[in-house]
Amino acid sequence: MTLFKLSLKNIKKSIKDYTIYFFTLILGVAIFYIFNAIETQTVLMNVSKSTYEIIDVMNHMLSGVSVFVSFILGFLIIYANRFLMKRRNAEFGIYLVLGMSKRKISLILFFETLCIGFVSLAVGLGIGVCLSQLMSILVSNMFEADMTKFEFVFSSSAFIKTLLYFGVMYILVMIFNTFSVNKCKLIDLLSFSKKSEQIKMKNPWLCVFVFIVAVCMLAYAYYLVSGGLENMQMATDIFVPIILGCVSTFLIFWSLSGFILKIAMGRKRFYYKGLNSFTLRQVSSKVNTTVFSMTLICLMLFVTICVLSSSLSIKNSMTENLKSLAPADVQLIKPMNINEDYRDSHGNLHKMTEEVRKDSLLPMKESLKRLEFDTDKYFKDVMDFYVYATNELTISDTLGDSLPKVKQAFPLLNTNATETIVKLSDYNELAKYYGLEPLSLRDDEYAVVADFDQWVSIRNDGLKMDTPIHLSGKTYHPKYKECKNGFLYMNASHVNMGVFVVPDQAVKDTMIEENVLVANYNATSKDAKKDIEQTLLGLSSKPYAENTILDITTKLSIYEASVGLGAMVTFIGLYLGIIFLISSATILALKELSESTDNKERYNMIRKLGADERMMNKSLFRQIAIFFLFPLVLALIHSIFGILFCNQILLAMGSEQMLNSVTLTVIFLVIIYGGYFIITYVSSKNIIKER
Repeated sequence: MTLFKLSLKNIKKSIKDYTIYFFTLILGVAIFYIFNAIETQTVLMNVSKSTYEIIDVMNHMLSGVSVFVSFILGFLIIYANRFLMKRRNAEFGIYLVLGMSKRKISLILFFETLCIGFVSLAVGLGIGVCLSQLMSILVSNMFEADMTKFEFVFSSSAFIKTLLYFGVMYILVMIFNTFSVNKCKLIDLLSFSKKSEQIKMKNPWLCVFVFIVAVCMLAYAYYLVSGGLENMQMATDIFVPIILGCVSTFLIFWSLSGFILKIAMGRKRFYYKGLNSFTLRQVSSKVNTTVFSMTLICLMLFVTICVLSSSLSIKNSMTENLKSLAPADVQLIKPMNINEDYRDSHGNLHKMTEEVRKDSLLPMKESLKRLEFDTDKYFKDVMDFYVYATNELTISDTLGDSLPKVKQAFPLLNTNATETIVKLSDYNELAKYYGLEPLSLRDDEYAVVADFDQWVSIRNDGLKMDTPIHLSGKTYHPKYKECKNGFLYMNASHVNMGVFVVPDQAVKDTMIEENVLVANYNATSKDAKKDIEQTLLGLSSKPYAENTILDITTKLSIYEASVGLGAMVTFIGLYLGIIFLISSATILALKELSESTDNKERYNMIRKLGADERMMNKSLFRQIAIFFLFPLVLALIHSIFGILFCNQILLAMGSEQMLNSVTLTVIFLVIIYGGYFIITYVSSKNIIKER
């Protein structure tokens, strides 16, 4: 019999052992192809130039993520292959006893890996190509592309990339197999099944104490990301609950492995019923020897649930409130009264020409007229107003006694920066336009309008202290003890850090900083609106354009950017979330299968003592269920608070509705995690049946 035929025979004989391996390989290949095929699918979509640029960035990011994913999948494949090698130690020992050289054993494994790789690639790519058509529909829907010309798409680049990446992985597996065979000794191969792992018993009282400490640590971490969220002023503050969560998770598994069996043994009627004593000892042994692995799997599941839930809802979150945050078709902003040294909105310093400085003294409509743009022809519902700023009113002037706390929380914040001021009459007219609440002020009062949650809280501290402001020699006091919800500038999310609304007489023309114009396009059809937008965006090519500074923001550009960013985060989140889920389930499954292999003799002993197959299968099912549920349950508890934290971020983007995304995440968990559980149980049942 040739080595190749022997390899095929071995694969057929051990097909049940290869189930998890095949399942992981096929899933990995399919998912890898699907997400790398997005690049080809998006090229065929009919989208705007700005959307295409966002798609291009997304494709580059997905390519980068694919490299990271390939390392994870490579680790999983080698890890799974290690289990198969372990299962076949006795077989390899017999080969050596019969006189077969290690080189020939390596060749057998080479042919097996080649066959398995070929089949898994073929099946995985077949599934991937089919499912990628559904992904095409999802991609088109995410970017709201025209679906009338939908066609079957085969991505040759994704196909080649999948072959290349997985080819490298299989070569690494072959190298690993060769190294393992050359390293092994005959005595170890033949006596491997008789080796037993030494388990050190832990002090149950110490375990109870550690468990209580871990729960307290975890509770505090939960508090920090929920009730104590206001105390998190800096991005680095999030590391405290993360570290607490990781450490407490490890301690919970470590302590549970020490006293869970002790508690069960105290309930003698339950403990000695059927095979409960055997089942509980097996579970305790597994948890006791896999504390670090259980911790890692739990944290991976936690990340998976949070990433999937958040990424699946972020697109809707970013686009849901665009109607209220971008209520007009276009907004134009023109700097006024600029000096020779002009600092733009990004903080960059520019030298301004005499012509530009002269233009900055002209109103917006006059500059548009010189740019040969007829506002009466192209715009309707036009409203323009001035934004004011003065060195009399800086951030440090408005925060009152809360300034030291703000400086500590935001050390890079320029507290000498001027505040944004708008006249009451202008704001109320704009509020009517935007559908916001109008304000009323007395001659000595002011109000603050903001919608960025973190800064709303900061502003409220100053307002509650009745912090006065001084303009043109007059003092003004806050009418309201908290910020009013509102904004001046159209945006995709709530980013208004604060606008001071003051009586009209409080400001002077010398304080004018910007002229803002908002309008709707004088058109009804989508194409006609796009034509006006192109005309507007084409003003930069006009001769007079070099003499004026004009910032143009359109509802369409905001919408496309929001959709693009939301889609990008969604796809990357899906990609990583599914891979993490597969990784967690694979590691759990392989550990359980290894345990079943190691404990085969124990099951044979129980069988000899009179236990029937139904009792043993029931015991095995409970063991695997507990082993899979342990990290999942704790991960779900973590995720409740993780999702609450993510929800706060999504709320700033416009939405807090995560029910649909959480539902989809549960579906992914049931299909993938549940699928691995079923395969693990069936495979383990077959292992313990072997005599």
